[in-house]
Amino acid sequence: MEERKMHTKLKALLAAGMLLGTVAGAYADGLISIIVNDPSNPYWLTEGNVAKAEAEKLGYTANVGAHKGDTNTESNLIDTAITNKSVAIILDPANADGSVGAVKKAVAADIPVILINAEINQEGLAKAQLVSNNAQGAALGAQQWVQDVGEKGNYVELFGAPSDNNAATRSNGYETVISQYPDLVKVAKQVANWDRTQGHDKMQSMLQAHPDINAVISGNDEMALGAIAALKEAGKLDQVKVGGFDGSPDAIAAIKAGELQYTVLQPVAVFAAKAVQQADSLIKTGSTGAASEKQLFDCILITKDNVDKYTAPFTLSQ
Repeated sequence: MEERKMHTKLKALLAAGMLLGTVAGAYADGLISIIVNDPSNPYWLTEGNVAKAEAEKLGYTANVGAHKGDTNTESNLIDTAITNKSVAIILDPANADGSVGAVKKAVAADIPVILINAEINQEGLAKAQLVSNNAQGAALGAQQWVQDVGEKGNYVELFGAPSDNNAATRSNGYETVISQYPDLVKVAKQVANWDRTQGHDKMQSMLQAHPDINAVISGNDEMALGAIAALKEAGKLDQVKVGGFDGSPDAIAAIKAGELQYTVLQPVAVFAAKAVQQADSLIKTGSTGAASEKQLFDCILITKDNVDKYTAPFTLSQ
């Protein structure tokens, strides 16, 4: 009788142990919450899709939310990630200053945050910040732009979201190169918030004010594609050279069509996957494995001469 009782107790203990092991295993994998800007833009869509796929490949569950540049929405998404007991958050921040509070909330809840694509203006909060080398990419693009446009003429600039440090970094990078050519004169600069429709509308207004321009330099592909649409409508695309930045599928198509002179590929698929890998390392070992919090990924110039190598969106080569 005693032997039977001991056997029953042993079975119960083993079952409990197995259950605890299953729970522990589920927790060790857990949920990774991914928060991007706006997936209607193919760049951010790729960012979210790649991060989610990498998380699932590593054995986690993953979901993707979008703040669309709104810090209140971002804060609510962080709250949801905390409530859902996420083991890590991958965040493309909405605002260099305004996202600091959201990151602090996650950190206070002992959830590590890894930033991708854009930075915040405070170090030591996020476990890592993985971004394109925007200064290097802007210099590449501006040098190609001058080569395409020539060393003389009037041009306009389409500027991204002022809340995103990338916008100023790219614009300053353009200026550093173009200012070496005094006969290239910037006659207008408009904020179009990374958006194609705004790029179109701002291009229309700049064309009306400055009908003699011969070039447009843009902070991203979406704004550049909006400008191209406006130039087509005005019958001036053959007179105006346009340069972009991102390496989006539509930009690749526009280069092949002879409408866009070049784009600068941001390797978003590379650093989105790398961010999840570093989160996984952090969860399992306590370290991302990276030498520093801020990590820069070099950009690649795409022109008509090498565009056929880039058949898939936001990848280094195919």
